[in-house]
Amino acid sequence: MLDKLKNALSTFVNKTLSEKKLEDAIEDLKLILLRNDVAMNTAEEICQNIIDKLKGEQIGRLTSTKALLEKTLEEVITKILTPDFELDLLQEIENKKASGDLPYVIVFLGVNGTGKTTTMAKIARYLKKNGYSVVAAASDTFRAGAIEQLSSHMDNVGVNVIKGQYKSDPASVSFDAIDHAKAKNIDVVLVDTAGRQVSDKNLMREIEKICRVANPDLKLFIGDSLAGNDALFQAKEFNKYVGVDASILTKLDADAKGGAALSISHETRKPIIFVGIGQKYTDLEKFDPDLFISSVLTD
Repeated sequence: MLDKLKNALSTFVNKTLSEKKLEDAIEDLKLILLRNDVAMNTAEEICQNIIDKLKGEQIGRLTSTKALLEKTLEEVITKILTPDFELDLLQEIENKKASGDLPYVIVFLGVNGTGKTTTMAKIARYLKKNGYSVVAAASDTFRAGAIEQLSSHMDNVGVNVIKGQYKSDPASVSFDAIDHAKAKNIDVVLVDTAGRQVSDKNLMREIEKICRVANPDLKLFIGDSLAGNDALFQAKEFNKYVGVDASILTKLDADAKGGAALSISHETRKPIIFVGIGQKYTDLEKFDPDLFISSVLTD
């Protein structure tokens, strides 16, 4: 996992040791980042930050220079992956519970094929394991099979689904689920949304309405770590139209290059809180920026 980015950055560090000027290697680093699914704006910021941090430094002894470059890369990547605030989902729910204003409402954003519905079930299981009651809203009412797909996953983790008819108003389904949660004293409502292409303006208006009606506490973007710049474009569009509070990256166990995490964090300026590492409902881990950075920078 992440070996491609790790090897690429290691190549950059070793090559730069023999360069007379750091700037001569920066364009190579930019290409390395782009080939590993880091978006152009993110790659340029990383390169510029390295130039700024190392300006005036002398390329000296091999050992000290290698350590300096590795330290600088670590600092730059850490800054991107750690926004100004952290988000602890369980603590957020506990805070709202203490205020007596449950349910805590989470809206899931993402296009079809990213693992959004499976991720909802993983989160549902995670919340139940930590003692919270959960209900799901089947607010994707237009894609054939979407309601059945969500219901199947939620049945597997023991969570009830509030659903309507196909082609019914998705926002009304989310409203009904929240109303149900209030009546039954359920802690958390998970709201599914349509996953057509983000260029579909009707989709975005539909999700905007869901967010107005549901007034979610958390809007979670679900991104496929294998999708590269497509995942970044999706994150940007959802962030533009409804705002993204945090992200979950799926399929990080597969042949992911690592760039999606950097790009999405850089674009949204919001934390990645979980990563999917497999198809089982237990295959969900908290995202650890330090572990990610260690994976791509440590031999």
